[in-house]
Amino acid sequence: MNPLDELNRLTSMFPDAEPLLARVEHTPVTATPEPYREMLAHHHHMTIEMESYHKSPVDVVVLDQSGDENLYCRKILLVKEGTDFPVQFGLVRFDFKYVTDAVRSEILSGEIPLGRVLINHNVLRDIDLGAILRIESGPALAGFLKMEKGQTTYGRLATIFC
Repeated sequence: MNPLDELNRLTSMFPDAEPLLARVEHTPVTATPEPYREMLAHHHHMTIEMESYHKSPVDVVVLDQSGDENLYCRKILLVKEGTDFPVQFGLVRFDFKYVTDAVRSEILSGEIPLGRVLINHNVLRDIDLGAILRIESGPALAGFLKMEKGQTTYGRLATIFC
């Protein structure tokens, strides 16, 4: 899988009025600067990593969602608990056929981050880090993350196998 092709598939799920990303390139883990390497180059849920790094639980804010019976997609922000301080922007595509109805219902509620739902329900899972991305923010991402347009940040593509 080409990481940029996968990123294009994810970003096309929720087109924004303004561009989300100005420029993106695949970056080797070894070339990823800290603190991004610590936050992104692992096989854990981003929920856990963000809580650890920011020393605070996180809340999920669902910005948009779509789906059908099995495939669910959402655009989210993780924010420090009880604040509007964004710690992560994410695009999620999740296949419900691998989880129970209780897990599905809790994910659809949009009240708890996906990683926390899977952990709380003891869903057997393996997280595969696909790629680290160096991103120059477009106007939409800059707005979501409260950063300057064109500012560099890093992200990742990962697959959760349930």
